[in-house]
Order: sequence, then structure tokens, then C-alpha cells
Amino acid sequence: MMLRIVAGLLLAGVLALQYRLWVSPNGMRDVWRTEQAIEAQVEENARLKERNKTLAAEVRDLKEGRAAIEERARTDLGMIGANETFFQVVPPAPGASDQDPARIQRRTAQADTR
Repeated sequence: MMLRIVAGLLLAGVLALQYRLWVSPNGMRDVWRTEQAIEAQVEENARLKERNKTLAAEVRDLKEGRAAIEERARTDLGMIGANETFFQVVPPAPGASDQDPARIQRRTAQADTR
């Protein structure tokens, strides 16, 4: 009889520990959440490390070379060098097509009056 009581108490203790391990908020769910957070942080760190490498290379180019500075001035500031000609291509207005009959008629009328 005593052996059954001890076995029952041990079984109840094991079940209580299993409950705390699998179901409680500080059990395995917390471990899984922490692992997912670590994976996300590792990916973020890798992305940021790559960005830092790119920025370091750009800083090195800006410190050492004139071509990088000129390229930056052209794209960001609209620089036009000496002996260069700037051409701006303007796309047609939305909805305006060359095949519009009214527009063709106007063009031919303008051409006739000249």
C-alpha cells in the first residue's frame, strides 16, 4: 500500500513538472519564442553587416577617388561637366497619343496655315 502511495506521488510530481515544462508561459513556448527572436536578429545583423560593408566601400571611394564624387554630384545635384550638353526628354502627357484623330486634325490644320 505504501509503495502505491509513493508511486502515485512520484507520478503526480512528474506530471506537474511536465505541465510546467510544456504549458506554462515560462516553459518550452518561451524557449521557442526566444529561438525565433534570435534567428530574426541574426538575419537582421547579416543584412546590416552587408549594408555597413557597402557604406564603408562608398566612404573609401569618396575619400580616395574623384570619379565617385563626380558621380554623386551628377546623380544627386544634377552636375553637368564642361563640354557636355544636357538633353531633357519629356514623356508625352498621359492620355495623349499620336493616333488621336482630333490631334492629327489640329496638326494638319496648323501645318496648312503656315
